[in-house]
Amino acid sequence: MAQLFSPQLAALGDVTLNEFNSFEDVLKVYEPGAPGYHKYPIPHVVRDDKSAWMSDEEFGREMLAGSNPVCIRGLKEFPPTSKLDPKIYGDQTSKITREQIQSQLGGLTIEKAMETNRMFILNYHDIVMPYARKLNVTPSKIYATRTVLFLQNDGTLKPLAIELSLPHPDGDQFGAISKVLTPAVTGVEYGLWQVAKAFVSVNESGIHQLISHWLHTHGSVEPFVLATHRQLSVLHPIYKLLHPHFRDTMHINALARQAILHGGGIVERTVFPGAHCMELTSIAYKDWVFPDQALPAELVKRGVAVEDPASEHGVRLLIEDYPYAVDGLEIWSAIKSWVQDYTSLYYKTDDVILQDSELQAWWKEIREVGHGDKIGEPWWPKMQTREELVHSLTIIIWMASALHAAINFGQYPYGGFAPNRPGMCRRLIPDPGTAEYEELKTNPVKGYLKTISPQFQTLIGIAVLEVLSIHSSDEYFLGQREAAAEWTEDMEALKAFERFGKKLAQIEEKITMMNNDEKLKNRTGPVKMPYTLLYPTSEPGLVTAKGIPNSISI
Repeated sequence: MAQLFSPQLAALGDVTLNEFNSFEDVLKVYEPGAPGYHKYPIPHVVRDDKSAWMSDEEFGREMLAGSNPVCIRGLKEFPPTSKLDPKIYGDQTSKITREQIQSQLGGLTIEKAMETNRMFILNYHDIVMPYARKLNVTPSKIYATRTVLFLQNDGTLKPLAIELSLPHPDGDQFGAISKVLTPAVTGVEYGLWQVAKAFVSVNESGIHQLISHWLHTHGSVEPFVLATHRQLSVLHPIYKLLHPHFRDTMHINALARQAILHGGGIVERTVFPGAHCMELTSIAYKDWVFPDQALPAELVKRGVAVEDPASEHGVRLLIEDYPYAVDGLEIWSAIKSWVQDYTSLYYKTDDVILQDSELQAWWKEIREVGHGDKIGEPWWPKMQTREELVHSLTIIIWMASALHAAINFGQYPYGGFAPNRPGMCRRLIPDPGTAEYEELKTNPVKGYLKTISPQFQTLIGIAVLEVLSIHSSDEYFLGQREAAAEWTEDMEALKAFERFGKKLAQIEEKITMMNNDEKLKNRTGPVKMPYTLLYPTSEPGLVTAKGIPNSISI
């Protein structure tokens, strides 16, 4: 990477070495023939409007329809508390006060807003705080962030406050010191608010890449791939069902470990928490629970949905215009129906499942070897009923296809324009009276760009995100397979698969219709970027921000 970009950087002749001086400078990266640059496609987030990404509405919308729409949670207590051990980290309770947010709730009290499911939080405090002291002695700077949001009458999320926390200078046991910033549109307060949003994005970029993406898709699916090849005959009906969803996964995971995730590699150089990336992932795996990977259960666990047998998908969304969840539930139900139809052809009763020695050996290896750290966990399905088989297979296919698509293929469309999703910051919020503070007052854009990743790391990040966001030229998307005769001659199975494909085509039409509905503001947002990350099909070989490949192949 360094050999690739160094000559281009030298050719820039910029007034400040290794810096962008304006957002226009960043946009030059995407201009055909721009000196010193490889030609990159214009990221979707700045195609229609070059500045709408800076709006508070878009900041909130990307928590529902961006490249990491799986972390926002319902806020159930105020002030927010911490689960960090107080013996080690002291008092980590949020410092956000009632006075700072009460006036922004449209006449509601905080308690009433929480009771009516109008309050939400993007909370990275506990996962980031243990790393803050270590990272802030390096060139990379970090805060542990909490962002509190209010669900407005038009369905959009309004950020109310951002809390930026650091360990106490006298020691972790003395708790956190925090700055709380609230929305502003003028003056130095505006510059500080934009920088605060950047620090939230830095937290999110690391969590997205390491946990949402690598751990919850690539890493978690790998044991299922291995067990399937080790324990199931290629003629076994479950092998035939799962085979397209494991295509190239082991290969891409090996390449990722070799070229991106290794010590000192691209990930450590471009996202928080630097050299601690794999440590963070390992710690996060302790909280991994297989049944919670089911989309309905995951939404309920985050407090953005409630169980509701009367609803079409068994859950009712508390944010009705939540594009990832709305489209995801459609895809989830389609996968589940297909799995149910297919497995019912071969497992007429629960006894057949119990008597299938290959299936039982497969499930045993997954629980005891592949996900061996989770051996003995009470939440594992016992694989004794058809219901358990259908649910488990639906989760596996969801993780390998739709979940990965939603998390992966928005990386360049949203993050290819680095100011929208910076991976690192270089300095903390400046104090009044400093030159940096004055710069934020007089030139907030330059102050912002001097805070986030410098030019070289930005270009590395853009190059990697473009590669990760492109579909291969020979991609098979959800609902597609190789020629029918090559995977089964069972006509009933083929009919069921055809029904699955037709259902997905209907979902495509529904997604297009919703994206054209002006009342659903989160579908396109201020940036006028339709949400298509869970649109089943796509053109191959391009950054399209749509398409659900069958497998994790990039």
